[in-house]
Amino acid sequence: MNINERIIALRKLMKERGFSAYIIPSSDAHLSEYVAEHWQSRKWISGFTGSAGTVVITLNKAGLWADGRYFIQAENQIKNTEIKLFKIGIPGYPTYQKWICDELKENEIVGIDGSVFSVNDVKKIKKEFDENGLNLNSDFDLINEIWQDCPAIPTSEVFIHDVKFAGKSRTEKFTEIREDMKKQKLDYHLLTSLDDIAWTFNLRSNEIDNSPVTISFAVIGLDSAHLFINPLKINETVKEALRASAVDLHPYEEIAEFLAKLEPEKSILIDPNRTNIKLKNAIPHECRIIEKRNLTTLMKSMKNNVEINNLKTCQIRDGVAMVKFLYWLDEDIGKIKITEMSAAEKLAEIRSKGKNFVDLSFTSISAYMANAAMMHYSPSHENETELKPEGFYLIDSGGNYLDGTTDITRTVCLGPVSDVMKRDFTLVLMSHIDLSQAHFLKGSTGANLDILARHPMWQEGLDYKCGTGHGVGFFLNVHEGPQNFSQHLINVPLKPGMITTNEPGIYKENQYGIRTENTLLCVEDQKTDSGQFYKFEVISFCPIDLDAILPEMLSKKQRDWLNDYHQEVYKKLSFHLDEEERKWLKIQTREI
Repeated sequence: MNINERIIALRKLMKERGFSAYIIPSSDAHLSEYVAEHWQSRKWISGFTGSAGTVVITLNKAGLWADGRYFIQAENQIKNTEIKLFKIGIPGYPTYQKWICDELKENEIVGIDGSVFSVNDVKKIKKEFDENGLNLNSDFDLINEIWQDCPAIPTSEVFIHDVKFAGKSRTEKFTEIREDMKKQKLDYHLLTSLDDIAWTFNLRSNEIDNSPVTISFAVIGLDSAHLFINPLKINETVKEALRASAVDLHPYEEIAEFLAKLEPEKSILIDPNRTNIKLKNAIPHECRIIEKRNLTTLMKSMKNNVEINNLKTCQIRDGVAMVKFLYWLDEDIGKIKITEMSAAEKLAEIRSKGKNFVDLSFTSISAYMANAAMMHYSPSHENETELKPEGFYLIDSGGNYLDGTTDITRTVCLGPVSDVMKRDFTLVLMSHIDLSQAHFLKGSTGANLDILARHPMWQEGLDYKCGTGHGVGFFLNVHEGPQNFSQHLINVPLKPGMITTNEPGIYKENQYGIRTENTLLCVEDQKTDSGQFYKFEVISFCPIDLDAILPEMLSKKQRDWLNDYHQEVYKKLSFHLDEEERKWLKIQTREI
């Protein structure tokens, strides 16, 4: 079936169930960012492959809601379907909830699959629907009924993430979680987010591309720990290790039944943004349900000293891979045919040779000129552009290693570029440097600091339609909370041990895109009468293209930062390169 035929099949089912609209999100039963093919219903029904977006099908219309990262990509991917793009955050485009309320009549029914909608999502939807006289039914997964060749839930074997990398045993983590639970008078803590479960139990797998988590649920009690997972994934070694930590194993599909049998009057914490509504509804009404962010989310974000030391070593290894790739590109561009895909594959090949490498941490964004204006563009062998010895090339990539997760972006000149392009590149660099140099008072959030990155661009009437940076996991998801750099007011103070990316950019549709990204570690700075201050330590190492800079735009402080940074890059990476690569790096890190 093509996309329009799939929509027709869905409408037939909708009529049979009495639904006037059906909402298909991008999530799975764990509200994950990266989801296994089994749950990629939105991609299947629409053809849109971005990591975020929502499709709504009514009996006579269809819409896709996507954010600024995906406007161009979405337009291209749905152009031969009846689906209309609604641009999130742009004036004149309603939310999908508002659009449904405008399209439907009072008392009509909207359907969703409750297993892939969070508790908070359903609250928000239901509130708006109640105000407009619409009904919500969360009982049916209609896509599963028409997706005949839907892939099964993965069953890859899990393995233990050694404490020499993780820094803490699962028993130590259980103790920390239970201490926090006691303070909050909790009897149980439900964990449904896969990265929180992987971190808590020191388990990893390869079930989902770019995310070394294992599909499972967990419940932590004051004197018990329950893991709900397909038993086929647990070998004897892992089983014995879990048993030694007093972990009870249950089949994956029994989580709802377990929750339904919780003792009356017991208290249980669920994260309303990470728990699906079906699981909440399974908990007896007599229980006291506390809706708060997972206790593990903040714990996981503050890397321990073992993790930090491992990650610093990992970042050097990753930086060496980046330099080897950029040297190859600089040497061969214009001499051999290089495409966006072949370049990405070359980098993946180099990176994969590094010690402790497991997988890429996300699909590399390998984008030449106009393609780089699509923030999350992803080439394929069927749709790619050949690189030429001119203009900008952007490569945003990363690796998942046993000793850390990396994420780095460089934009490089492949040949001549205009002064306007150099101006934009320099503005991005100024934004990047200003955030890197921040000194800030304890209690400051990413939203407090985001302006530091945007300020140089705002002075020129420019901006970017996304956050400035995100948290990064440790051999986990490349996107991790709770902290970030964004204009959105997230009340999470930055704390020592947090790892956050710094990636401002300029994106000019049909022309080019520029992004410079490093990873920042929050560390303690001076303590004065005004209080404790923090600052950032840059832990990514790769040269920034000096040929793309207009040096006269940089302040002395910014220029000093760049020269100091490049000295560190050469110092940390040069010993791992061959003679020709080392000579090339010396030129790339020259003082300006």
